[in-house]
Amino acid sequence: MISTDYVVGSPCWLDLGAPDTAAAADFYGSVFDWDFQPFGEEASGYGVFKVGEKIAGGVGPLTEQGARSAWMIYFNTPDADATTRAVERSGGTVRVAPVDAEGEGRMAQFSDPQGGQFAVWQPGKSQGLDVVNEPGSLSWTELYTTDMPAAKRFYADLFGWHNQDIPLPGGTDTYSLISPSEGGEERMQGGMIEMPPDALGLTGGRPYWHPVFEVTDCDATVAKVAEHGGSLQMGPEDAEGVGRLAVCVDPNGADFVVLTPSED
Repeated sequence: MISTDYVVGSPCWLDLGAPDTAAAADFYGSVFDWDFQPFGEEASGYGVFKVGEKIAGGVGPLTEQGARSAWMIYFNTPDADATTRAVERSGGTVRVAPVDAEGEGRMAQFSDPQGGQFAVWQPGKSQGLDVVNEPGSLSWTELYTTDMPAAKRFYADLFGWHNQDIPLPGGTDTYSLISPSEGGEERMQGGMIEMPPDALGLTGGRPYWHPVFEVTDCDATVAKVAEHGGSLQMGPEDAEGVGRLAVCVDPNGADFVVLTPSED
């Protein structure tokens, strides 16, 4: 499971790029009961979402020309510059070169060789998220990729991830579980699945990562999504041994998953 005791390659931060941060704050505040706290005086700039007094994520304006609204997942690294060089050696693309975040840490953003966008965080004063695996917080990460063997190699080379393949119901597809290089399977943090480009409509066929947020009542959360202008891509449905989940899309097209874990 994801932990705030971050190790190399574990998800440690996430933020949303939105065309209107105030509107995004209203939507996610209504869906997850998050409080929005802007950095500085301008609410239209970057800020954080909080569960109580704990930071559950961030949100800021879109900064790349033509970028779609989406959640960005950051993985822990001890050296953002070294990771950047490793991305380039492995065929990935540097989208945002390493930059200091006002002493809080050092970050960089990349695309993997298939086009999946992700980021890294080198801790400074901030280690990352304050809360995970609780209602209203990150509990899992997931990659939809067009070439799972290639994605496995890339991320294993970059972070030392371990993968464990399991068959999905029906036996025609495989889901690959991800664990960091340290901590073993009890630190399992996400998964990846191969999909054809025509199944990745949100990105025009490009692979992408999305977050899974834990909620106490999946169906009630889905109703809030619809009530506040979002939409449903899949579910709600029960996944054996996992829980009840749904794939949702916010009013600006950013996708995320909500999950009520099973009690097993």
